[in-house]
Amino acid sequence: MTPALSSNQRAEVFYPSSDGEPVAESYAHLCVLLATLEVLRQYLAGQQATVLANQFLYYSQGFPKLRVAPDVMVIFNIAPGGRDNYKVWEEGEVPSVIFEMTSAGTKNHDQEFKKILYEQLGVKEYWLFDPKGEWVQGQLQGYRLRQDVYELITDNRSEPLGLRLQVEGELIGFYREDTGEKLLNPTEQAQALREAQQQVEQLKQRLRELGIDPEQIEQE
Repeated sequence: MTPALSSNQRAEVFYPSSDGEPVAESYAHLCVLLATLEVLRQYLAGQQATVLANQFLYYSQGFPKLRVAPDVMVIFNIAPGGRDNYKVWEEGEVPSVIFEMTSAGTKNHDQEFKKILYEQLGVKEYWLFDPKGEWVQGQLQGYRLRQDVYELITDNRSEPLGLRLQVEGELIGFYREDTGEKLLNPTEQAQALREAQQQVEQLKQRLRELGIDPEQIEQE
């Protein structure tokens, strides 16, 4: 058990928010990290939850070297919004779901150290996504905590999130389990908006061909 620290000792401990290392190993890893962050952030908007990416998770008070930087982590039952870093003892909650965008170079660290650590911390689900398909069969591999031990997820379902995960090239596709609806990533949202605008323009053109002024309709 970690010994309790006095108020003076706690004040003296510094917990950095950055180590100067790159955010992601490659462009593909960065893209899936940012897309996953934004999709889940929008999905959980309005809930008592937050989604953080590539930020230090400190898990032992008084020991700033005991930290890890998950690529994406989802924490429930806390105030929404960003943090410069995340201290488990201050927030009172460990992440429920963690995603690591893995590669051949980080395989051992992701599959051994991080898996053991997240299991011990009580992270309900741990997902490994290999955007380049370097070592994970099928690119996506998840673990679910059962009686304090990780078991392999075989159905690509995230129970805490209520989502089904699907590999879509170098990205993860997220689908609601209740409706089957896909959660659009920023690129897909932009495309959907362009298509909607094109449909509006086509409708306006059709009205003009019928002798109807669409601008007049909008004013009414």
